[in-house]
Amino acid sequence: MRLPWRLRTAMCGATLLCCTTAALLPATASAGAADTGRPGSGAQAVVFSDDFDGAAGSPADSGKWQTETGDNVDNHERQYYTPGADNAALDGNGNLVITARKENPGNYQCWYGTCEYTSARLNTAGKFTQTHGHVEARVKVPRGQGMWPAFWMLGDDIGSAGWPACGEIDVMENVGFEPNTVHGTVHGPGYSGSGGIGAAYSTPDGAAFADDFHVFAIDWSPGAISWSVDGNVYQTRTPADVGGNPWVFDKPFFLILNLAVGGYWPGDPDGSTNFPQQMTVDYVRVTAGD
Repeated sequence: MRLPWRLRTAMCGATLLCCTTAALLPATASAGAADTGRPGSGAQAVVFSDDFDGAAGSPADSGKWQTETGDNVDNHERQYYTPGADNAALDGNGNLVITARKENPGNYQCWYGTCEYTSARLNTAGKFTQTHGHVEARVKVPRGQGMWPAFWMLGDDIGSAGWPACGEIDVMENVGFEPNTVHGTVHGPGYSGSGGIGAAYSTPDGAAFADDFHVFAIDWSPGAISWSVDGNVYQTRTPADVGGNPWVFDKPFFLILNLAVGGYWPGDPDGSTNFPQQMTVDYVRVTAGD
């Protein structure tokens, strides 16, 4: 099995910060249902919620999200993340749609020359952070070689601690060459890059995740994080899993949504990849934890 490795660029406020991140090591998945602290259960208070209601073409709520811009040389992604609503807009039906296009109307320049693709990346840095609780998003991912959607989190102290000391929690990642599989991963000091610790989840019937919406979530408590897809828990990680290295996940994190094109892990789009491709987000919700 190929161990994916990648680098990302995170923008916190107006400061551009670099952090490395990778996917999984082999892991044992556990079975069950993740319903503790679910929104609407009455067990915990909802502390962040965005249902993406609004007029078609409107940008995401600027009181909750900021849009990052630029390319990513470290990871060799092919897209340029654009500002405003050009590649991330409400559809008028209660969804945020992040669109990857094979175009460059702004003559954007990327690490490899003139950019070939545009897309979008949004985060809640400086607007919302959370320590522990239930974090979930209902998402329909794109399809095709080179597509790389993600719903993830970074430690809010990235500006002072740097990466990987700040910690990263990947709630969901999908790469186009694995249409029926998603990944959940943690990264921290001593277990970053190709040493990121996580597991994969595949649909029981082999259906592609791009065929429908799915709920991707973590249940996050002091010293433990559990990942689930549509309520099915597939892994739990604790300090015992990080090989004696620091567990850096009991502090505030902010949220990130993005759709990358190409990169070391997914590989570049090819002749089979149709554009535009869309990552459609029905909602993002966070409930308070311990």
